[in-house]
Amino acid sequence: MATAGLALLASASLLHASSHREAPAITETPKVDGTDFYLFNSYEEGRSGFVTLIANYLPLQDAYGGPNYFSLDDKALYEIHVDNNGDNVEDLTFQFRFTNTLKGISLPVGPDGELVPIPLIQAGGIGPNPGDTGALNLEETYTVTVVNGDRRGGSAQAATNVTTGGSSFRKPTDYIGTKTFADYQAYANAHIWEIAVPGCQANGKVFVGQRKEGFVVNLGQVFDLVNLNPLGAPDAVPNTIGDKNITSIALELPASCLTAGDDPVIGAWTTASLRQARVANPFPQSDTDNSVAPGTVDETVEGGPWTQVSRLGSPLVNEVVIGIDDKNRFNASEPKDDAQFAKYVLTPTLPELLEILFAEPVTGDANADLAPNAFPRADLAVAFLTGVPGLNQPAAGAGGPLGSGTVLSEQLRLNTTTAPVPSSSQSPLGVLGGDNAGFPNGRRPGDDVVDAALRVAMGALCELDNAAVFGCGPDDAPVGDAPLTDQSASDASQFDSSFPYLRTPLPGSR
Repeated sequence: MATAGLALLASASLLHASSHREAPAITETPKVDGTDFYLFNSYEEGRSGFVTLIANYLPLQDAYGGPNYFSLDDKALYEIHVDNNGDNVEDLTFQFRFTNTLKGISLPVGPDGELVPIPLIQAGGIGPNPGDTGALNLEETYTVTVVNGDRRGGSAQAATNVTTGGSSFRKPTDYIGTKTFADYQAYANAHIWEIAVPGCQANGKVFVGQRKEGFVVNLGQVFDLVNLNPLGAPDAVPNTIGDKNITSIALELPASCLTAGDDPVIGAWTTASLRQARVANPFPQSDTDNSVAPGTVDETVEGGPWTQVSRLGSPLVNEVVIGIDDKNRFNASEPKDDAQFAKYVLTPTLPELLEILFAEPVTGDANADLAPNAFPRADLAVAFLTGVPGLNQPAAGAGGPLGSGTVLSEQLRLNTTTAPVPSSSQSPLGVLGGDNAGFPNGRRPGDDVVDAALRVAMGALCELDNAAVFGCGPDDAPVGDAPLTDQSASDASQFDSSFPYLRTPLPGSR
């Protein structure tokens, strides 16, 4: 469907990566910090026609971080939104709510055998099956609610756990270590549930649990004024966050359950919300119990409407595109209102920063002019904010050329009719590497978005010499064809080839 020209056009949205601690306010509530969002046509064998959505939360988890580890917030609302008619407003929302219940395991201590609560979330080894939880002191469960229409005022119905017949799903405990879990992979896999979604003719899959951090980036060096060799070997530097875990909310559904009418393109993003008011209780019952007994009190008193505190579509937008003054506001905003942030895409500061930092290493001249200077940056706007014509632009709502009433809306967009590519044949550069099933036509775990971002930020699209579409030409991008890299490489081999794709987390103890 896409020509070589369209392939490069699609790479405009590669100015994304990951979103860890991206705004001042979200650093205070890491449990609701969305870090990565993946949206792709499932490439697991036998799952043709399915779409996988993965929302990661709670960044930079050290596997040994006990004794309480990394349960999600049982007072938060985690959501994945889908726009399937191109109007930049959610048409489907999948809401995840968590219940973290202390089971009160106690041990008889002393001559009188007084029962004393244990200080850990486990009292012994835990078997591979979800029912083998006798030694588990903290039980984590969740529900999935499907909302048609407005996320707050639409029609809401509970999804069903086909395996159990109820509406509750059990979340696996984090990978405490190899003594607690003799076979954590089998234990976690037993928590991949078959899910029946109202209005969907076929069942899907759902998994919520700890995974090995899948994002690959030379993170420390990038934020140290991009302290790296931009023309060095792409696999020369270890992944800075390769020793961390993450918590994933993964959902796989038939594409027909997500699309509407004849348009195969969907847009999606993930959010997290807290109650507007949260007051600390000076006499709490527990830090991990939202099902307290009558007559007792919880650790916080909360009220008011849900207030969005985290938002993520194409990641790294808030980290390195949105100005620091507006980062908190972006996290609280909705895609339909993104015109207010358009200046950060149309007149981006990242290329100017890269010019200052990279001029001498790339050209030998510290005063060289490297950043594209054709403003507004229509090349970035097409892929960031409208979708790519002929690839993943919605049939309605995306608008025409920049300046003709185009609706600007930042989402991750996917053409659900694009044939998936097996993991062994995927290009880590996605569409930029000739693989139309990859980034920015959705995003797969193995897509190396950082290297592509550096190249596109410095004008890769201008090399197409199509000013009518991109607003720039080769003369506007002196290094538009340079193979810039952060020197940390990602590809599909670093992930599983089946749901939920992200690999078993690192153990806290071996």
